[in-house]
Amino acid sequence: MADGDVVFEARRRSAVEVKTVNLALQGGGAHGAFTWGVLDRLLEDRRIGFEGVSATGAGSVNAAVLAHGLALGGRDGARAALANFWRRISHSGLATTPQAFFERGAPSPLELSPAYVMFDLMTRMFSPYELNPLNADPLRAMLEAEVDFERLRREASAKVFLGATNVRTGRLRVFETHEITVDHVMASACQPLVSQAVEIDGEAYWDGGYAGSPALFPFFAQCMSRDVILIRVSPEERRELPRSAREILSRMSEISFNAALGEELRALAAVSRRIDEGRARPDALRRILLHAIEADEIMAGLSAASRVNTDWEFLTGLRDLGRAQAGAWLAGGFDSLGQRATLHYDTACLETSA
Repeated sequence: MADGDVVFEARRRSAVEVKTVNLALQGGGAHGAFTWGVLDRLLEDRRIGFEGVSATGAGSVNAAVLAHGLALGGRDGARAALANFWRRISHSGLATTPQAFFERGAPSPLELSPAYVMFDLMTRMFSPYELNPLNADPLRAMLEAEVDFERLRREASAKVFLGATNVRTGRLRVFETHEITVDHVMASACQPLVSQAVEIDGEAYWDGGYAGSPALFPFFAQCMSRDVILIRVSPEERRELPRSAREILSRMSEISFNAALGEELRALAAVSRRIDEGRARPDALRRILLHAIEADEIMAGLSAASRVNTDWEFLTGLRDLGRAQAGAWLAGGFDSLGQRATLHYDTACLETSA
């Protein structure tokens, strides 16, 4: 073999095989720190490229910070941006959540603190229009401080799709990269009992999770990659029966959000059946290869109150869990990208493959 051929072969073998994926990010308040950890680990692995990101709720916040960081400084910039943002969440939370009123590190869980109980009660007795007539929201200020939305719209390397629920019609609206501002992120993450609806172009919007958690259909029309990695924060099942009012409301939201996702998964299952049965032209329909990174048993063990827990130790614990789960998935699932799904869907439920 000639010297030039040897050099070429060495370069070929040393080249990193990059597989491009789409990301679907669920919401979940402070539980979104799990998604932060997953993203941090995926960004660390240079074999993974990102084409599209669809998100709702806290997932939309992570998506905006991710896209901003990628535009600002590539993969390392995105990791730094996510870390900076979640640290800001923790610092701000000390003054803007019920944790500000009880001692850090106290043995009582958050849901037993008098401040949280009062906060919980007030949100169910009064609307955010009564409790917060000036519509002050620290999340908006943090996003404006951390994310350059003009640059995101102009230079984002991944396509961003943020879902929000139209309050008037109940339908999902998906906002795309070229139009995203802080208002669109706030709309996608708007919790109806805590924040006033966000108005965009004369329409009011709440959290997108009510109508799509998150939306998968944008990947069909606008992305070439068939692989979708769903980062699941909302548990599909809970073993314990919710008994407190807050736990019941939280479980109702989880069921609602998962039902919206289930509708899309059933549609994907129908597409796969048509392909398998030869009733669809290969150029007309594409089979989506679905994957999931999750920690359902652990997330199901977290209380409803923990969604507003901004303690740095709690957030970094979820981050580390996300990193570990992503690392485990990469070790066992990376080779499946582009080849087969590692999460299967049928007409009734999600079932993880062996």
